[in-house]
Amino acid sequence: MDSEPWRSAGFIGSHACVELLTAGWDVTVIDDLSNSSREALRRVEELAGRGLRFVEGDVLDAAALDRAFGDGPCAAVIHFAAKKAVGESCADPLGYYRTNVGGTISLLRAMRRHDVRRLVFSSSATVYGDPAPEACPLAEDAPRSASNPYGQTKLFVEQMLRDLAASESGWHILSLRYFNPAGAHPSGRIGEDPRGIPENLLPSAMQAAVGRLPELRVFGTDYPTRDGTAIRDYLHVVDVATGHLRALDHLSAVDGCAEYNLGTGRGVTVFEVIEAVRRASGREIPTVLEGRRPGDATAVWADPVLAERDLDWKAERDLDDICADAWRWQSENPAGYGT
Repeated sequence: MDSEPWRSAGFIGSHACVELLTAGWDVTVIDDLSNSSREALRRVEELAGRGLRFVEGDVLDAAALDRAFGDGPCAAVIHFAAKKAVGESCADPLGYYRTNVGGTISLLRAMRRHDVRRLVFSSSATVYGDPAPEACPLAEDAPRSASNPYGQTKLFVEQMLRDLAASESGWHILSLRYFNPAGAHPSGRIGEDPRGIPENLLPSAMQAAVGRLPELRVFGTDYPTRDGTAIRDYLHVVDVATGHLRALDHLSAVDGCAEYNLGTGRGVTVFEVIEAVRRASGREIPTVLEGRRPGDATAVWADPVLAERDLDWKAERDLDDICADAWRWQSENPAGYGT
């Protein structure tokens, strides 16, 4: 079996590669290493006990894409390549549209050139915008209205994929709307290693616990939630990775385009996450309370029933598992892949 994951040296992609290789897929990775590491791929091969093919290049580079496709038949593409920080997207919307939307157009053109029409796309729960808390859990048919440029790029790409599938026969496209992937591989060998100061809560809290950051900044304590902080659906990255295997298995049943949530169906607050990190690490987390961050939603969590029914997929790990594995990764790799 052959698959071509794009931008797969990063957090979610590296975990997906372990699962793909272990399941018997032959994997080619194309990544520009702008927010990832060759060391991550080396550890992926170590964990899987198998090698992969790596092409260094940008998803916007047609020649690099052609090199990635050039070595033989490709059964499917998993498209991870994207910028993904909400706050950064508000400061640099054009950069996000160029990479996330323009990069997808570039990839789809390459797939056409090489007659590959099976795609799993990494979408996001940000397509649901800032729903009223009482609207949660969110099913796939919930209203979509992104509240930040990152979410808008995912909305645009989803619509573009639907338009493509409607205009050309033979496409089998499945978009996975992740909620909040977090955690690390249980081995502690691969995990989340963002460049610079992380924007996501879990890696920030873990870096504060290990002393890599002096403090954890909490954005917003006046939300209309049970403790005043925002609510999210945290999903173990290994569960996200196995979701991609289920999606690949289901592609043949998709005539055109389909979308599925990947989430646990449980929402937790920022303060509840911090307490879970404290339990996992055995350390106090120094925090600084600040105002709300532009683009952040109040409360977002999933209704995962459709993925359970159609993909035979269900999240198997909870918040304590997420924090235990993330702490193992962070404590054993205090400088990330630089150790």
